Amino acid sequence: MASSARAGTDAGGRMRRRLRAWMLEGLADMAKQQPGPHAQLPPEHPGRPWWKVMCLTGVDYFSTLGYQPGIAALAAGVLSPIATLVLVLVTVTCALPVYRRVAAESPHGMGSIAMLERLLSFWQGKLFVLALLGFAATDFLITITLSAADATAHLVENPNVDGALRGHEVPVTLVLIALLGAVFLKGFTEAIGLAVALVGIYLTLNLVVVVVALEHVLTHPTVVSDWTRALTAEHGNPLVMIGLALIVFPKLALGLSGFETGVAVMPHIEGDPGDTEERPVGRIRGARKLLTTAALIMCVFLIASSFVTTLLIPHHEFEPGGRASGRALAYLAHEYLGNGFGTVYDISTIVILWFAGASAMAGLLNLMPRYLPRYGMAPHWARAVRPTVLVFTLVAFLVTWIFRANVDAQGGAYATGVLVLISSAAIAVTIAAHRAGQRHWTVAFAVMAAVFVYTTGANVVERPDGVKIGACFIAGIVGLSLMSRAARAFELRVSHVELDPLAERFVRDMAHRTIRFIANEPDRRDLAEYRDKLQQIRADNDLPPEEDLIFVEVTVSDPSEFETELRVCGEVLHGRYRVLTLVSSSVPNALAAMLLHVRDLTGQRPHIYFEWTEGNPIAHFLRFFLFGHGEVAPVTREVLREAEPDRARRPHVHVG
Repeated sequence: MASSARAGTDAGGRMRRRLRAWMLEGLADMAKQQPGPHAQLPPEHPGRPWWKVMCLTGVDYFSTLGYQPGIAALAAGVLSPIATLVLVLVTVTCALPVYRRVAAESPHGMGSIAMLERLLSFWQGKLFVLALLGFAATDFLITITLSAADATAHLVENPNVDGALRGHEVPVTLVLIALLGAVFLKGFTEAIGLAVALVGIYLTLNLVVVVVALEHVLTHPTVVSDWTRALTAEHGNPLVMIGLALIVFPKLALGLSGFETGVAVMPHIEGDPGDTEERPVGRIRGARKLLTTAALIMCVFLIASSFVTTLLIPHHEFEPGGRASGRALAYLAHEYLGNGFGTVYDISTIVILWFAGASAMAGLLNLMPRYLPRYGMAPHWARAVRPTVLVFTLVAFLVTWIFRANVDAQGGAYATGVLVLISSAAIAVTIAAHRAGQRHWTVAFAVMAAVFVYTTGANVVERPDGVKIGACFIAGIVGLSLMSRAARAFELRVSHVELDPLAERFVRDMAHRTIRFIANEPDRRDLAEYRDKLQQIRADNDLPPEEDLIFVEVTVSDPSEFETELRVCGEVLHGRYRVLTLVSSSVPNALAAMLLHVRDLTGQRPHIYFEWTEGNPIAHFLRFFLFGHGEVAPVTREVLREAEPDRARRPHVHVG
């Protein structure tokens, strides 16, 4: 029995180890294995034509046709076509120029967040980026849940299903999200060819529906006259209609989605043979073609679909529970082309909406690792795809349950995420134009930024649930990031150490005897400072005068940075004192990394000497956490202890 129990324990242990290895697969080289449409292509990959990459971003952008006309009709009523026209004008005159500039300023898939990241440093810059990441997470996660919910609506309302799934929208949506997560758990590789096929089929079916609906409108003139009479009766003269359309416009902001994704997929676009990493001219030109073509296609479909759905579908059908709720064009497909064609349309819509969720999930898996690991604000397992997929899938489950898989209820949160990102992009390009001395573009972009800031504010006031969800994501990201940063504070945090020739000479000269360093906080750097420090260290540690010592000084640059490369420079001060100088985000981590490098270089365990710092140890830890210095001696020892578990190989730390 004992042997059987041991065998069972061993089998369970092996299973757990295999599960752990599977979950954390690719952890060490995650940077080379980022999946999805936002991943950097390997150097040997030639890229794809811009129009194929347009289909990649189009599974997100074009799929909004599945629910945008219904949301517009519900928000604006008979005014929906005019309000949609305002949306189209904003798309062409504001959003498109902004993101064409973003493509030129940030051509490596980092988007507008990277542009703003360069404007701020230290903790205010990190917190600002984390806030933007919170809204980006809102955008992408709500894309997953809203798209899945709309796919469910198309499935539930299909006449062939005969209402069998009605009332089970939440479980069906959860199943779709779980299937999406399962794809990524298995290992997702983006297929641009599949995106091209999906977008081609979907847009073709939409074109058929819109053309047939327009034909019905033209052959029944009373439909147009009834609509114009309703417009006049409800809103009076054209100026009132335009004013109301401007007021309603923020509710239609979902139609602006897709631009941030459009610049995020830029690394997939093939460039010119002479492109360089610093200035990929061909890739930028292709990205601009992508953005312009996608925007024009979407504008045509938005205007046409809004017009025919408003004129041909009774308004009560747009209400929650109505047959056109979240599926206006599908309603027309069944109504005018029969259930067979309507079912084909439903299937194509369900697939592209589901695939839009896949694009959003891939965006999350690529966006977060671009920033959080660099800030030290993600645990180690967050570099692996599968654990992160589980976290995002569970969050999507929660959002779906909160909103009860309702497309209209999630529109506000989605629009908030989209509008915040577009507003930040407009502000970023305004600053970029100002710094480039382009007065006319600065004024133009400032006006565009004002439009988007107004739209964002109006959307928040009208539908505060969006900013509440965004605030929850921001709070979660900031809270977890700071906890992760605190937990990882004692890591080495230095990716590479390099000694300049003089510093290397200092170290090699001492390699044949005991290597001793004095940690010194640089002050005036005059003769008295080094003389007094040397005398104090000798007295505190009972070191004889013949012992040779070298000073080490660390200057803190940006304490909010996490991983840094360390360059150690040597100099001789006052004709007698040898000093090694380092610039890093943290004093203890830099000292520990240098000591380990010296040990590996010489084969000797170096000694370093500190003096105790007066004051409260908790306050000193906070200074270390936020500003990179504090109680240096014990923190340096702790960093060394974590980096080198073997005490026999660990450098010596002395405190007097």
